[in-house]
Amino acid sequence: MIIMAPVLLILLGATEILQADLLPDDKISLLPPVNFTIKVTGLAQVLLRWEPNPDQEQRNVNLEYQVKINAPKEDDYETRITESKCVTILHKGFSASVRTILQNDHSLLASSWASAELHAPSGSPGTSVVNLTCTTNTTADNYSHLRPYQVSLHCTWLVGTDAPEDTQYFLYYRYGSWTEECQEYSKDSMGRNIACWFPRTFIHSRGRDWLAVLVNGSSKHSAIKPFDQLFTLHAIGKDEHKPLREWFLIVLMATICFILLILLLICRICHLWIKLFPPIPAPKSNIKDLFVTANYEKAGSVETEIEVISYIEKPGVETLEDSVF
Repeated sequence: MIIMAPVLLILLGATEILQADLLPDDKISLLPPVNFTIKVTGLAQVLLRWEPNPDQEQRNVNLEYQVKINAPKEDDYETRITESKCVTILHKGFSASVRTILQNDHSLLASSWASAELHAPSGSPGTSVVNLTCTTNTTADNYSHLRPYQVSLHCTWLVGTDAPEDTQYFLYYRYGSWTEECQEYSKDSMGRNIACWFPRTFIHSRGRDWLAVLVNGSSKHSAIKPFDQLFTLHAIGKDEHKPLREWFLIVLMATICFILLILLLICRICHLWIKLFPPIPAPKSNIKDLFVTANYEKAGSVETEIEVISYIEKPGVETLEDSVF
């Protein structure tokens, strides 16, 4: 132990010196990223991308980036790469900021923010749909082994309060990388689309991706403002119908349990359990066995005497009677 103590002190000192060389000087200045852009890559989905500042002093350190979502809903997170995907509604616009950060055990160094923004889509106020609701219904698809469940989608909405009478709405949904436009609409008394029905979709019944729905429109009298909304499947999650093979397994197990229960009741009623599995007899006493055997032999000898005597006397009587005659 005496020899190991100096060695440990030397190693600890070397580690501290190495960390001191690797850590940046407190006077280092971090520069914000450059070429920060926001690009729409799908319904309710954007890609944030930036580049490290070329004038940033290079040291043997790992720089990170802090991303802050400003609108439509505040959020922030950290990343080591120079791009980030974000799923969010876009009809209210979108803005975000990013900065360079360097963390150590003692402090957080950060650059100034670089910001970018997407303006809200154009359109007259009061023309977008209101009360957009969507539900999914899952049914069994016995003809597909890859997808045993088939998911349908039904969405309804109300016409905007200030929408012209000739307004026509159109609905799209995105799930994962798949986007589809509605082909089956329900109309109100003025012929405007107020509901949509997808009998078959590419939605995964047990998936965890967001379901993005967009409703835009057109009119000859004004620009119709689009409206998008995000749904989680468990929140719009109707009762699922299990595939045929799962129902078969459930019915089979229930039938087996029912048969076993019936057999158990029959065995109990008819005492078959005792016949199939008789109890093991207890050992008998030797004195008791000897007493029972002696009584049995005595009774047997008496019966034999009586039988012999009766047999001998009968022929004698018959002989005397013959002699007298």
